[in-house]
Amino acid sequence: MIRKFFYFIYIILLKDTPEDYRPYALFFPRLRNWMVKRYLKKSGKKIRVKKGAEISLNSTIGNNTELGTRCMIQANVYIGDDVIMGPDVKIYSRNHKYSNLEIPIRLQGKDYFKTFIGNDVWLGANVIVTAGCKVGNHVIVAAGAVITKDIPDFAVVGGVPAKVIKFRNEQ
Repeated sequence: MIRKFFYFIYIILLKDTPEDYRPYALFFPRLRNWMVKRYLKKSGKKIRVKKGAEISLNSTIGNNTELGTRCMIQANVYIGDDVIMGPDVKIYSRNHKYSNLEIPIRLQGKDYFKTFIGNDVWLGANVIVTAGCKVGNHVIVAAGAVITKDIPDFAVVGGVPAKVIKFRNEQ
């Protein structure tokens, strides 16, 4: 119950407070970080929550991770340590059912998945991670990419759908 209270206060009062680089930001960025830590399922140390970030109560964030401006993170998402993301990143964990052609899609319900973002990952601006995908450790995802399948460790990916461009650990 207390987690829902903190979530409500964050969404209503703190989500859209100014960023720390603004001279008038005052204490709002620290308060935003503190509030999100109070309502998450699990939160690491030194997280940074940028303006407009929406993250579900039932998500987990690791140490030293930054949630990008206006990002949207659904429930059952695990984000590792040292993750950075650009603005407008979307990480999904549910999808509409659509197998029954006799029933409109909107009435068929949803499937719920666990979505995983590894450690030391950089998600560029406007990246979309679809429900149930696993992004490995040390991955770079180019701006605007749409991740529709699992991404291996050390990959650099881009495109729609995202494809491996190269590996960081191979010269």
